[in-house]
Amino acid sequence: MGDILITDDERDIRELISDILKDEGFSTRLAGTSDECMAQIDKEPPALMILDIWLKDSRMDGIDILKHVKKEHPEVPVVIISGHGNIEIAVAAIKQGAYDFIEKPFNIDQLMVVIRRAMETSRLRRENIELKRSDVGPMDMLGDSAAFRILIGQLEKVTNSNGRVMLTGEGGAGKETAARFIHANSDRANMPFVSVNCAAIEPDQMEETLFGRETEGRGVERGLLEEANGGVIYFDGVSDMPLGTQSKLLRVLVDQKFQRVGGVDKIQVDVRVISSTNRDLQIEIEAERFRQELYHRLNVVPIHVPNLEERREDIPLLAQHFIQELHEKQGLNLRTLSEEAGALLQTMRWPGNARQLKNVMERVLILGDDTGPIEAKELPDQADGPSEEGRVLLSGSLATLPLREARELFEREYLLTQINRFGGNISRTASFVGMERSALHRKLKTLGVVTSNKAGARVAYVEDDADA
Repeated sequence: MGDILITDDERDIRELISDILKDEGFSTRLAGTSDECMAQIDKEPPALMILDIWLKDSRMDGIDILKHVKKEHPEVPVVIISGHGNIEIAVAAIKQGAYDFIEKPFNIDQLMVVIRRAMETSRLRRENIELKRSDVGPMDMLGDSAAFRILIGQLEKVTNSNGRVMLTGEGGAGKETAARFIHANSDRANMPFVSVNCAAIEPDQMEETLFGRETEGRGVERGLLEEANGGVIYFDGVSDMPLGTQSKLLRVLVDQKFQRVGGVDKIQVDVRVISSTNRDLQIEIEAERFRQELYHRLNVVPIHVPNLEERREDIPLLAQHFIQELHEKQGLNLRTLSEEAGALLQTMRWPGNARQLKNVMERVLILGDDTGPIEAKELPDQADGPSEEGRVLLSGSLATLPLREARELFEREYLLTQINRFGGNISRTASFVGMERSALHRKLKTLGVVTSNKAGARVAYVEDDADA
């Protein structure tokens, strides 16, 4: 069930506790001095520690050991016991990070309740951290488009600094994946990555969630900032953070210290802060919904995460990656993506970006054939998409236009789609559509289609729209 290290200078006490825990299915290790305790910890950190405050004939007392454990192994819960207990010792132990304090002679039932709660809390915390670490990693950063290569170049430049990063981009574009890429490739990779979904936390719970709290009945409850100590804290949708919390976070960014709700002592943390938003924070500042000082603190290194419109070349690669992921995690059929299906995906609209693309792949794997490549006909219909009979379904706007105007509109939209599909590469576009490059240039000029750099990629658009 769990490995528990018991440290007490009284042999009878530590052996008694050990026998009780073994009867409950736990494995135990015993130490009678601080040196023995530290040797056991160095050998392998336990799942939980039961630690006496007073250790006769030892270089360190229980509080000294507790401080060391909380610094080097903060995930290990420590239950303090003492035959000389008083409220001052209990408070001191709790402030140093002890899970709980029990006074000798202790009640066995009380001890077991505390140990089970501590072990469960520790288990959930470790699972949560491991889940966040393994959920997405650098291998999920996939692509070969110009916009993607620029993004990766920017992310790699900031991995080994402590500079605060502000990730901007549409919802579902992959901002959290980018944040995890920074963490996984930094010197903090073995420390926690804690994600804070600012929109999902009730405003009146935000401060307790971030800073933790201290109460007489429940002792110390650590917040997410303490959970992230040594690692990275990621504020997803930072524009949704309440104004009052913004002010307190600003102070944390200045001195890396804060107070728990209900506490009086300053808690020191070492965290790197990465934030993201899909809103224009300058507009939020003007509307007095976001503090300008906090914006400048968070926006040290701004990085734009391109949407799928800006990296259409990467869509087939991402789709195949999602198929593989859904096969591994959900047991869905492992299928390949046909060339026609990949091309159709590149022409479709993706307002939900990578998140929407993954959902479409999941739907196709659930509802489609069991084997064989995914064909274009299995993809969801969009306006102007092919019908089952091979006909082209006209949108309402095209169906009401004279032939000449409809043809011009179709040619414009078709060529816009193809150019963007090929990342602005006119030569590849000309080859695919079956035109000479010079003829394509003339056609684009006639239709008012131009290309320019946007987010590192060549993007086509209608010149009149750009001037409007």
